[in-house]
Amino acid sequence: MLLTVVTGLVDAFSYIELGHVFVANMTGNVVFLAFALGGLPGFVWWASILAIITFSVGAFIGGRVQSTFGGHRGRHLLGSTTIQAVMFAASFVVALVAPRPYDNVWIAVLIALLGVGMGLQNATARALAVPDLTTTVLTLTITGISADSKAAGGTSSKIGRRFVSISSMFVGALIGVVLIRVGLAPWPIFAALLLLAVVVIVTAVSARSSAPWTEKK
Repeated sequence: MLLTVVTGLVDAFSYIELGHVFVANMTGNVVFLAFALGGLPGFVWWASILAIITFSVGAFIGGRVQSTFGGHRGRHLLGSTTIQAVMFAASFVVALVAPRPYDNVWIAVLIALLGVGMGLQNATARALAVPDLTTTVLTLTITGISADSKAAGGTSSKIGRRFVSISSMFVGALIGVVLIRVGLAPWPIFAALLLLAVVVIVTAVSARSSAPWTEKK
């Protein structure tokens, strides 16, 4: 849930401050790339491509972290979130010292740092496979509420868990927008960094656990 809030925070920052690009939701970037190539003002083709590339690099790193930490879910999450926190700490420093509005060089640096961090997060969430908590993609979550409901012939809409996931991203994005609108543009990244720190602290404890839930299926 905390990582889902992180997604809302950083995508609010990237979309508003970095030229209409997402660092977490790659579906949006594919569409934005089409908008840019089609000549729609406000969208930058290279920003979308850079986000996709750096996100893919982060996902590759996430795969390496998964193979390194083997079958222990707690250690896996601890390792990946620690690396992500380092990327976000660097992003916050850059966002804080760079003059606004950010020029193309700073935009590229921020997209790269945040893109790698979010690719890593997505690879980790995919590997851990907590149902309906992908931390980024909500399309299937929203679909499942209706398609899996008993009224539609399914077994359960799981609306509680799924609504929590949707609400987490909404809250993160809302906080991010409010911070930017009051003149605190870099601080959504700092808020995301604080949440990552909480995850690191909690998983530092769970990484020592040998309970059955720590084993990957």
